Amino acid sequence: MAELKTGGVRMIPVDGKHKVWTKKVGSGPVKMLTLHGGPGCTHEYFECFEDFLPRQGIEFYYYDQLGSHYSDQPDDPALWTVDRFREEVEQVRAALGLEDFYLYGQSWGGMLAIEYALKYQQHLRGLIISNMTASIPSYVDHINELRRRLPPEIQDTMAIYEARGEYSAPEYEEILFKRIYAEHLCRIDPWPEPMMRMFRHMNFQVYNTMQGPNEFVITGIFKDWDRWNDLHRISVPTLLLVGEFDTMRVADIERMGQLIPNAHVAVFQGGSHCTMWDAQEEYFARLTGFVRDVEAARH
Repeated sequence: MAELKTGGVRMIPVDGKHKVWTKKVGSGPVKMLTLHGGPGCTHEYFECFEDFLPRQGIEFYYYDQLGSHYSDQPDDPALWTVDRFREEVEQVRAALGLEDFYLYGQSWGGMLAIEYALKYQQHLRGLIISNMTASIPSYVDHINELRRRLPPEIQDTMAIYEARGEYSAPEYEEILFKRIYAEHLCRIDPWPEPMMRMFRHMNFQVYNTMQGPNEFVITGIFKDWDRWNDLHRISVPTLLLVGEFDTMRVADIERMGQLIPNAHVAVFQGGSHCTMWDAQEEYFARLTGFVRDVEAARH
């Protein structure tokens, strides 16, 4: 019987009892596994990668982490830990047969990529950390600085709703999306359809357990995560990407570039946290250029 064609989709067993969704896009000698943000988001906001990576000979893999929309969604908050997700990535890598590959992680996916590299970098040819600092306390410090730039009456209104725990109140959500997310998360108006679809599919149990109620209230289990003192152990070629208006502090990403021995930093003027959308041409030029440079150095 001929092999069943699935358009590149594979459901991969993890932890012996769950399955996660993956999809291969393109075909080529260079392989890249992508780690989406959130936690609890989906691969969907990466769909623009299809217009840039395959034409450069990069075969890449979407992968919805456990709990995300296309994968199994067990109702068990005990599963949502950094260590378990890191081991899940290793199971996915092994199942896909990836070796000597590029690992790309954006936002929370960037944190996960750092964790993976610190334990499993022997499998990596290169590492791409997009829109992610090496420290959640440093991230919190920066987003509080961004909040302080808002008009005092807006800050007061946010504080009232947060004190009540009313994070889904319409007025509070309107402030988040119109005054903060539109400035620092994605600066395209309206947001691209894949980003909107990703938000509709988000698993808030995963997000709330690990992060907290939203991008600006960090109460989840990874609130104390900090890897500044470990970055020197990452020896593979590394690309660090950040937007001028990112929720991550540009100076943090530049500091990471100094601490990781073989790192390059790209700052995108006018870009935000989702630079693959609001600084798109420059973003993918740097990403694919990095891969070309690493490949050229190997020959």
